[in-house]
Amino acid sequence: MTAVSDTGLSQCFYKQNSDIIAGHDGGSGSAMNEFSARRGHSVTEPGPKPSTMQTGNGSVGEVFTAFLRLGLTSFGGPIAHLGYFRDELVTRRKWIDDKAYADLVALCQFLPGPASSQAGFALGLFRAGAPGALAAWAAFTLPSAILLVCFAYGAAFLPEMIGDGVIAGLKLVAVAIVAQAVWGMAKTLTPDRTRASIALGAVLIVIFVSGSSGQVIAILAGAACGMLFCRDGSQAISHHIEYKPSRTIGLALIALFFALLVILPILAASASFQGLAVFDAFYRAGSLVFGGGHVVLPLLETEIVGSGWVSRNDFLAGYGAAQAVPGPLFTFAAYLGAILGPQPHGVAGAAIALFAIFLPGFLLLVGILPFWDNFRERPGAQALMRGANAAVVGILGAALYDPVFTGSVTGPSDFALALCCFVLLTAWKTPPWIVVLVAASGGVALNALAYSS
Repeated sequence: MTAVSDTGLSQCFYKQNSDIIAGHDGGSGSAMNEFSARRGHSVTEPGPKPSTMQTGNGSVGEVFTAFLRLGLTSFGGPIAHLGYFRDELVTRRKWIDDKAYADLVALCQFLPGPASSQAGFALGLFRAGAPGALAAWAAFTLPSAILLVCFAYGAAFLPEMIGDGVIAGLKLVAVAIVAQAVWGMAKTLTPDRTRASIALGAVLIVIFVSGSSGQVIAILAGAACGMLFCRDGSQAISHHIEYKPSRTIGLALIALFFALLVILPILAASASFQGLAVFDAFYRAGSLVFGGGHVVLPLLETEIVGSGWVSRNDFLAGYGAAQAVPGPLFTFAAYLGAILGPQPHGVAGAAIALFAIFLPGFLLLVGILPFWDNFRERPGAQALMRGANAAVVGILGAALYDPVFTGSVTGPSDFALALCCFVLLTAWKTPPWIVVLVAASGGVALNALAYSS
């Protein structure tokens, strides 16, 4: 699923995304061409003309309709989502061309936050301004968020044997999903001894420095090591993003991002309204997610389970359920907001959590657009992100053991089911939603055996 490249996060997925974005596969036909053919669309290879973004010539309704379709059908994780976006919005609707889309994806993968949702937000912004950006986010996000909130309410009404079995199976599929993410990210982001060592150092840091502070320290240490030891392989940037807000707007949004990161914990500690603490926890988690949606798992576990708001069992069950729905993995936050112990919970808690976890990525996306072309050409910036990305692999690897494995696998039968799910995902390339159904069914069967014995 991934390919090795020696650049920063804006480039470390570039070869991987070339099959998705550029329609290029060494002359033998791309995965994206096959993807488009299956959906009944022709694929036109990009010509030599310069990148263009046809900005502001669409309607909010058009954007909402296009992204609602994507939000209902986009299974498979962020890389697959980018393929769906290209097929629907670049190839079929021709909102932008391939080169401009490649530039946009490079930017979104450089920033913390959910790359596919950021790309969708930006496409809505380019197409219909700020209302279009909000419409794109809402239409792509709400289907899976609503499904997960319904799961949060409905899980308690299942018969005890079935409900316990489903939850156990969902916890075990989380083991397989995170193991697959660690494996794939390690191949891409730690392809050499230097970056593998940075990842190992990050594991040691989060082991000995508990909580979110350990994760932040690990990322900062990885970035510093990248600046010192990962300067080889810098590449020149050949394409540029044409649409940019003013530098004043960009600086204001970046300042707002950091101001909220500093002020929210102070307000949450001094105010009696629990909603501020919830907003702060999810905002901080969304601010530190480098390298893909699965990285949010250890961050949220520290903030939400560590605070005693959600049990570890419910946390892992919801994470497993999130694999079975279309759309962004960040909608897991809606499930957590719905089942929070303290108020606000339910629909209000889901809405606060969902908005808070997406907000930092969107602030940074629009804020950095005016400066992106100059920044990504600097070798130091590329080296910094190589080190930070390697540290992210270590953080996720540590989370794979605790809480994911230790909180899910309690015996040989659990390990066998988790291993079956991992093989289905990695060797058989089974869609995640099918693996989730297999795990839930297996969990029910194991629970029935336990009840009968």
